[in-house]
Amino acid sequence: MSYNKKTVKDVDVKGKKVLLRCDFNVPMAKDGSGVITDDKRIRAALPTIQYLLEQGAAVIACSHMGKPEPSFEKFVKKGTEKGKDPAKLTEEAWKKSLADLTLAPVANRLGELLGMDIIMAKDVVGEDAQAKAAALQPGQILLLENTRFEKGEKKNDPEFTKALASMADVYVSDAFGAVHRCHASTAGVADYLPAVSGFLIQKELDFIGGALANPKRPLVAILGGSKVSSKIGVINNLLEIADTIIIGGGMAYTFSAAQGGKIGNSLFEADWQEYALEMIKKAADKGVKLLLPVDTVCGDKFGPDANTLTVTAGQIPDGWEGMDIGPKTVELYCNAVKDAGTVIWNGPMGVFEFPAFAAGTEAVAEALSKTEAITIIGGGDSAAAVQQLGYADKMTHISTGGGASLEFMEGKDLPGVSCLLDA
Repeated sequence: MSYNKKTVKDVDVKGKKVLLRCDFNVPMAKDGSGVITDDKRIRAALPTIQYLLEQGAAVIACSHMGKPEPSFEKFVKKGTEKGKDPAKLTEEAWKKSLADLTLAPVANRLGELLGMDIIMAKDVVGEDAQAKAAALQPGQILLLENTRFEKGEKKNDPEFTKALASMADVYVSDAFGAVHRCHASTAGVADYLPAVSGFLIQKELDFIGGALANPKRPLVAILGGSKVSSKIGVINNLLEIADTIIIGGGMAYTFSAAQGGKIGNSLFEADWQEYALEMIKKAADKGVKLLLPVDTVCGDKFGPDANTLTVTAGQIPDGWEGMDIGPKTVELYCNAVKDAGTVIWNGPMGVFEFPAFAAGTEAVAEALSKTEAITIIGGGDSAAAVQQLGYADKMTHISTGGGASLEFMEGKDLPGVSCLLDA
């Protein structure tokens, strides 16, 4: 996959209608009030939107929100499978589930941030959207309704895709959080329109793509999170390019068990022990430093009020579980990033949402804030941790897509990027 893609600056959008795929999948208050609890993703789209308006384009913005079920039959089927009371799976309940995922609150917030009125469509490619798109003038913004209200979105259905593309002259992709999905609005429309990236995707490609293709060395990758199974492809790919790989989080216990360590009640994937040993051998063969925890902070239960105990790695007593890296591991890992040229971090070092087990994640975040290296945070929990701890402004780049950045680091093809025109 080429990382060198055409951007909005490479096409003439003056007087044209631009279909702009954003990531407006923002968290909402649980009480159904329509209050957006974090508008970071809306703010992230502003530079591309403002540029398009300045260039004289008419902007047709679209995005998904949540996981609505576009058909009543499927709503009932999925609800039944999840053990919900069939009497409550009414058509009224289905309509409410869709109403809770409308993009109308996004239109309001976007209008506030830009200081202008946003035209909101009642549907995605229906009569209302088509009429409003046809009447749209340069300098105006139309926001289509949640693309996942349409059955054809996730299926990348040609009829739906054509209808979506027919409203515009150019397609601009700026939803990095969704580029790993081959949906109609993330990839399919590029079959019918000239497709380029917005500034947000360009930034992701420059930083993550640059770190993978031509990193400033030494390249240190820090991988945390709970499961080896979800990171094995990333470890495998990074063994080809990294100088040092640091392992933390729940997946470290599978490595420990594979080497004969005692892990008590710690998170553990028995089926992945062979892979863990393979990765250790591969690192040794390739001359890549693979750092594993040397000590562990344990809890006697999974909870914020657990009793704690620090032990040597691989010596966790029965009835206890590993919850964070220990102080000696913190020192080892922080020293490893001191003289790095590039650091990529994906996944916390422990159960950082419990204060008693947040020290490892906090120490790594602090070490990254002090290093001279290019620091790239791969979205998801590590991005949340860095923001929560107040180190966000000290990082070179924080990715806007957890799943997408993970697949990017795995070397997988990203449909929403490969469909864009090469520069």
